[in-house]
Amino acid sequence: MGPPAITAEIPSDYRWLTSAAAQPWLLLAANAADDVLLLTRRLREHLSLQQTHLVLEQVDLRRRAKAKFTTPEGLFFTRVGLEQATDEVVARYKAERFPRDRPVFDLCCGIGGDAMALATRGATIGVDRDPIAALFARLNLQQTRLANSARAAAEVRVAAVEELELSEAAAWHLDPDRRATGSRVTRVERYEPGPEVVERLLRACPAGAIKLAPAAELSREWSTAAESEWISRDGECKQLVAWFGSLAREPGRRCATILRNHSPTVRTVVGREEIDFVSARQVDRFVYEVDAAVLAARLTGQLAAEHGLLAIDPHGGYLTGPDVVQDAALTPFEVLETLAFDRKRLKGALAARGIGRLEIKKRGHFPDPAVLRRELATAGPESATLLLAQLETSSAAILARRIVVPQST
Repeated sequence: MGPPAITAEIPSDYRWLTSAAAQPWLLLAANAADDVLLLTRRLREHLSLQQTHLVLEQVDLRRRAKAKFTTPEGLFFTRVGLEQATDEVVARYKAERFPRDRPVFDLCCGIGGDAMALATRGATIGVDRDPIAALFARLNLQQTRLANSARAAAEVRVAAVEELELSEAAAWHLDPDRRATGSRVTRVERYEPGPEVVERLLRACPAGAIKLAPAAELSREWSTAAESEWISRDGECKQLVAWFGSLAREPGRRCATILRNHSPTVRTVVGREEIDFVSARQVDRFVYEVDAAVLAARLTGQLAAEHGLLAIDPHGGYLTGPDVVQDAALTPFEVLETLAFDRKRLKGALAARGIGRLEIKKRGHFPDPAVLRRELATAGPESATLLLAQLETSSAAILARRIVVPQST
């Protein structure tokens, strides 16, 4: 089945933007110098005001998209679509869960961040009610198929999820709108589409996945039935995915998955949030920063128990122990010195060690790192990390150095 034409509600300037006629101007703008005013004047000699705006906007979005996509030059974005799109590292990881060579629906697909990854494993149908986003997703899917020499069918439909028939779906992925009311929300019942639509989707096809904000609050019914997986990439928690039916590997459990841009290693911590971590009375030889996905999943207690580590701060953001631990969920630091948080003493300690480059990390109510770095500025050839944490009875300033250890799986 070939993709349907998506033109009915597309403004003419957007149809022009995605046509061959716009390609020379997109290329010109992409290769132009940073003088935007000069470039704008040059474009306006040949293009309308709206066409000029769309070219400049698209080139800017493609540059921004490099943080999410390896080769965004041939892709199309809207500002909201780029902001909400799953980056390709996370999307590829998620796509591996879905059945191969059977139709998968990507609902509320936006510009196609997840759909492009899903299309590499089999037939994919993207659905979005915004005709411009749907047009861009369709073109992005075509670009992905060309880049991957994919033979599987991929199409995009303009439709509301509420009106969709899923009889042909083997599984589905949904990215509901978290800004339907104008501001970002964490309560799932305020998403669009809401829980009642999701329940209908699950009845029609039990194998489903819902992309949520990391701080989303799942109902007890969903958290019991689904696997809740928080996914981070390079230390930043990107999303929470609720996996249902056959897509769930750990039904009713919480998972924290750590991905790295340039590493094939995937680390997943699995457990239940009830495991409490034990607080440390003092800082040991090594301190570990806990990955953001583990913190969001509230699995610090599980991770600490696995390695026999103690928590420095009340929220479990830093753990400590006497030995080096190899775990992608932990960033290790070797402690050089532990001081009470006092600017004068800290400045003296930095000067004594010849530390001129200082990275500052904090947990709790401490000054802004950028401001504090200026206040503590000293000269010297050495570098260090300052970890600020709240112990049981005092505020600690931990002067440390990053260490590199081989990561285990």
